[in-house]
Amino acid sequence: MAAPFLGILSLDTAFERIIGDIGNPESYSFPALVHIVAGADSHVIVQDNPPPPDLLQGFIEGAQRLERAGARAIVSTCGFLVTSQAEIAQAVNVPVMLSALSLFPVVDTVCPGRIGIITASQRSLGPNALAAAGIDAETVVIAGLDHIPEFAETFLAEKSAQRTSLDPALIEAKVVAVAEDMLRNNPEISAIILECGNLPPYADAIRSAVNRPVFDLRDATAQLMAANVAN
Repeated sequence: MAAPFLGILSLDTAFERIIGDIGNPESYSFPALVHIVAGADSHVIVQDNPPPPDLLQGFIEGAQRLERAGARAIVSTCGFLVTSQAEIAQAVNVPVMLSALSLFPVVDTVCPGRIGIITASQRSLGPNALAAAGIDAETVVIAGLDHIPEFAETFLAEKSAQRTSLDPALIEAKVVAVAEDMLRNNPEISAIILECGNLPPYADAIRSAVNRPVFDLRDATAQLMAANVAN
């Protein structure tokens, strides 16, 4: 019998995915298989709306293909797919969590207080995405990374214009600075959720810098796998 594996629905991107990135199979302690949804460019998916119908169908078919191949759980590389969580999860019979934003109810329960969200694009994380995750905008503090050229030109640009390599130390310093600024202006924040699938490599650095719990989608993968491993 083949080893249980995690299915990863990936955007169609050109940038480097370092260890820790949701889209890098080496980020996990168990096997993982990536399915790239053709045409799912970052600038199309990172929006406060579901993907266009043809791309949504591509994600659904990708999830079904991963399930047929033996995936025990499915995640995605982009937290903005929370707007399609219901449709994609209903199309398969294994646990699906497309966004770290879906962790909000648990984080809100175990870390009472305002929750900080660090997102790839603050201007794109609007009422539709928040509502899909069951988040009241008044209860969270949102900080984006779209104003940082090194981040935006790598992760948010069209595929043809994306930087294909990155400087992890530089990105880490920029992300940590955003987290520190968020806590400086909102010291009541009790925990931080990293919406973006490219941010887990920097979670430890953020924790050390702000002395708060930090949650990302990678945290949930082991539980998703365990929940269905016997099937």
